Amino acid sequence: MHFVTAKTILTPHSMNIYRGCSHGCIYCDSRSKCYQFTHAFEDIEVKENAAELLEETLRKKRKRCMVGTGSMSDPYIPLEKELGLMRRCLEIIDKYNFGATLITKSDLVLRDLDILARINNKTKAVVQMTLTTADDQLCKIIEPGVCPTSRRFEVLQACREAGIPTVVWFSPLLPFINDTRENIDGIVDYCVRAGVKAIICFGIGVTLREGNREYFYAALDRAAAHDPRFKGMKERYQKAFGYSYMINSPRHYELMNYLSQLCQRNNIMLGTDSIFKWMEEFPQDNPMQQSLFQEGLF
Repeated sequence: MHFVTAKTILTPHSMNIYRGCSHGCIYCDSRSKCYQFTHAFEDIEVKENAAELLEETLRKKRKRCMVGTGSMSDPYIPLEKELGLMRRCLEIIDKYNFGATLITKSDLVLRDLDILARINNKTKAVVQMTLTTADDQLCKIIEPGVCPTSRRFEVLQACREAGIPTVVWFSPLLPFINDTRENIDGIVDYCVRAGVKAIICFGIGVTLREGNREYFYAALDRAAAHDPRFKGMKERYQKAFGYSYMINSPRHYELMNYLSQLCQRNNIMLGTDSIFKWMEEFPQDNPMQQSLFQEGLF
């Protein structure tokens, strides 16, 4: 890791305390060259003055809002356990009565449930958890540096017990790997049992562009050396998709329809824009919508 002194923190209502990640997810779009990293992805850049910048910014804001984090880099990478920058930022959000929403794959978020619950009791806090496969063994291959899906399910249960609403990112779905009805069944079952309010799914597929495509293919080759499910997988991708950016599963329409039916049957909201809109709305903007969502009617 290396430290930098940042000039800004919110753009406009989201922040990234860290730049880079050590989770090692084989599909990570943040590795793409378009993001212009000037350092190795695993050499994590730490905004050492993130908390001070956030406090200065929130103190001056005339209108309160939701503060989001995790869109580019997980705020609960292992370094956070040592540095505690995310916790300090949540304390500041709580202090100034703003809302918070975060995306993570890590069970380290459990450390901060006390602050998230306080924020949620005053305004709104939403924990977004990425789940891609219900198979823990497969999870260890495609997301090797983070806790398995079964543990993330326990995190979602803990959030429910603390009264914190949760949203699951069911993405990406890797063609020929986890694009199956069995996987959808497993993930939706986790969501039902944990009382998840909504599932964000961009379709049955993955994005591959320069930077993360090469990393992804190298990871497929490594996996093929010890798991027969991955034998010839890189070549299969190259033949089916070439250098396409949007990689859609041949089963996209079938599986999206199946996922939609399951979510409707279990009263789980499914989509993208409508869910983002709710998460970004501060309670004073639309208190009725917050009430409906919390009651499971949204």
